[in-house]
Amino acid sequence: MTSTETTRAPATRQTWQRAAVRDLMERTEEFRTAQQVHDLLRKEGAKVGLATVYRALQSMAEADEVDVLRTPEGENAYRSCSRGHHHHLVCRSCGYSIEIHPEAMEQWARDIAEEHGFTDTGHELEIFGLCRNCSG
Repeated sequence: MTSTETTRAPATRQTWQRAAVRDLMERTEEFRTAQQVHDLLRKEGAKVGLATVYRALQSMAEADEVDVLRTPEGENAYRSCSRGHHHHLVCRSCGYSIEIHPEAMEQWARDIAEEHGFTDTGHELEIFGLCRNCSG
């Protein structure tokens, strides 16, 4: 490679399958695993492979189009979310989730890091429980 050449990450190919995954993710408030997304797309009549769904979700996660969390069962689950730092309350039963912005926890994280001499810190917080509908 010469000094005038540059390297670029390959562009993500925009296919109807990826568009279908993106559309579904924008229509749901629940965190969904790739298998769940695949099942929902198939129920809607989309002929899309599970591997394609996995690739589309991974690509969307890398582009910060979806949030990713690890479920209590150890699977990755995805959800379209607002931009910026936030956390989630997540139903263990149905996957319903709510974005939360707990300022008290944010301050606690800054304070505890400073107390122990840590800098350039970050954190993730997901609270799992049962939503109203699943608790009843």
